[in-house]
Amino acid sequence: MTQIGSSAPHYTLRLSDTRSLELAWAAITDVGKIRAANEDSLISVPPVFAVADGMGGHAAGDLASHCVISSLAELGGNATLSEHALNDRISQAAEDIGSQLDETEAGAGTTLCGIGLTETEDGWFWLVFNIGDSRCYLLQDGAFIQVTVDHSVVQEMVNRGLITVAEAENHEDSNVITRAVGYQMDTVPDYTLVRVERGQRWLICSDGLTKELTDYGLQHFLEQPEAAAEVAEALMSTAIDNAGRDNVSLIVLDVLEA
Repeated sequence: MTQIGSSAPHYTLRLSDTRSLELAWAAITDVGKIRAANEDSLISVPPVFAVADGMGGHAAGDLASHCVISSLAELGGNATLSEHALNDRISQAAEDIGSQLDETEAGAGTTLCGIGLTETEDGWFWLVFNIGDSRCYLLQDGAFIQVTVDHSVVQEMVNRGLITVAEAENHEDSNVITRAVGYQMDTVPDYTLVRVERGQRWLICSDGLTKELTDYGLQHFLEQPEAAAEVAEALMSTAIDNAGRDNVSLIVLDVLEA
């Protein structure tokens, strides 16, 4: 497990000489009740916030998620994030994974999901990116949505109308993903732009959280008026109490002023 950055109850990000962004976030991870080791990694260093869920066994999964998060850390402290910069860092991470694994671990990889600040001619946006089945959710103006779409076998079945979303949650192939960051994987994330607005609350999480809480449960906690840290702890404790079958990592981020 690798965690870069820490929680921040209040953070002022200078966008320009005249504009700034007030943020608060909490980033936490837990091994859960069943797994022997934590293969998740996460980063919370503006302008990038992301979670990676390693796969391929203890050492291999841990290494894979470490490589991608450590590579993203090179972007920490920059003013903005771009697709080009992210693609470059992900490609470097894939090379790092390949150089550090032996032949028996060649299939190891990691999911990646997160948000980063970017500026366009239309203003400031969150650049949402994802590979695999870790997820980004957004609560804004009373609406709760899953912004990312899973890269998984069951999501493809849902898209084709073969099973329902409810059936996908308990399907025998629910843990099989179709896209990951790994050695010899030419992987590019899906990207989505969401305008930065006051009052937004983001949730970035590994599937260790979504295995234990439904979307209704996630929405319930995110709608609470408590600060990001309290909401993150409530989500984590509920996931662990429900079963804690997997490692759980999550970031709750609030836009206090924009």
